[in-house]
Amino acid sequence: MATSRPVFILHGGAGVLAARSYDREEAHMAELARKSLDAGASAMDVVCSAVRTLEASGLYVAGKGSSPNRSGHYELDASVMDGPSRKAGAVAALEGFISPVELARAVMNETPHVMLAGAGAASFARQHAFERVADPKSYYTPAGAPDTRELPTGTVGAVALDGRGRLAAATSTGGTLNKVWSRVGDTPIIGSGTWADERVAVSCTGQGEYFMRANAAADVSARVRYGGETLDAAVKGALDDVAHLGGDGSIIAIDAEGNVSAQFNSAGMKRAIVHADGRIEVAVKTR
Repeated sequence: MATSRPVFILHGGAGVLAARSYDREEAHMAELARKSLDAGASAMDVVCSAVRTLEASGLYVAGKGSSPNRSGHYELDASVMDGPSRKAGAVAALEGFISPVELARAVMNETPHVMLAGAGAASFARQHAFERVADPKSYYTPAGAPDTRELPTGTVGAVALDGRGRLAAATSTGGTLNKVWSRVGDTPIIGSGTWADERVAVSCTGQGEYFMRANAAADVSARVRYGGETLDAAVKGALDDVAHLGGDGSIIAIDAEGNVSAQFNSAGMKRAIVHADGRIEVAVKTR
């Protein structure tokens, strides 16, 4: 059922520090939530615009806020998926370009493929004149906080339902902190970190290795479709499966009826929600 107003959720990553202030992030997410209220914009335009802005802010572990890997290189991942068509695009281990999510969208729109990786993704970006990072050392401002876990986390994402009932999802990340060269997590893997179809739109953040093993994003849709679960129950079930494997993180999702869900089993999640009635909710919650 199409809604008369757009419904939207964004996240700025799972895991927060209790002693740190997130006032800047909350204000930034609130601003993006307000901008999403253009009833005429498509769901795909809304999620890509939001994620592109999150990437450019330097406040989150994605885009400008990414950290180098153990070899000193900045390898970024992103993906997008359009619900009505199930078309998708992704880039993995991308170096040297400002907005991975815009490149992922171009892969979806300009090629017959779903994912381009590494040097091939960079070559595609050059051919299509995407904006480049002139000097990585001066451009990137790593936003990752000290984290002693084996898989420190950081990702941004957005899901939307537009006024015509179309769903879309987008996710972008700099990857787990101190990752080994060429490591790719769940973010660019369609079904693991991002999913959108005629039922739900989903974006995940957290310890990607576990989200891949659970195929968490697509699992939300499967629970709705085959199990008849509500959106909240489906998100909880998928996240519980991640936890069963030993991982933590969070999932944001919207269904075709305009229901929203934003759940986490990590210390917290930076998020903003625009409900069907236009109410905006912004939160960064710790356990």
